[in-house]
Amino acid sequence: MSNEPGLDPRGPRFAATITAIVAAVVLITGSGWLLAAQAVVFAIGGFIGIRYAPYSVLYRRLVAPRLAPPTEREPAAPVQFSQALGFGFAAVGAVGYLTGFTTVGIVAAALAFAAAFLNAAFDFCMGCEVYGLIIRFTKRGTTTRQGATA
Repeated sequence: MSNEPGLDPRGPRFAATITAIVAAVVLITGSGWLLAAQAVVFAIGGFIGIRYAPYSVLYRRLVAPRLAPPTEREPAAPVQFSQALGFGFAAVGAVGYLTGFTTVGIVAAALAFAAAFLNAAFDFCMGCEVYGLIIRFTKRGTTTRQGATA
């Protein structure tokens, strides 16, 4: 999904923190427009690239220069996949709120909040885990246990 170099793992957690705050505000206010704005943020990160995602830009320009260099990097592809997945939830939620299907909006926003909160608070990226499962299961039929192609 992405050929971007490895990411500073603190960046996605920073983005998840902002996303969790935005999703919480959406749940409190019922603002479909705010959730639509979050969907745009997710779309940029998921379909254009993490490097261009607004929260990533904020992290790189305002936060990272004040921190020690990262001791490790993580692949960008799972994070980009997570952003695309987040776009789906935020888009469905925004449409729900804006068309009067408030329950759909609440459920989608709550799922987005839960995923962002887990990443921000516990460094558990649900979208990254789904990405890993997809990769593992789609490659399962291509090799045998001994490593020979099937």
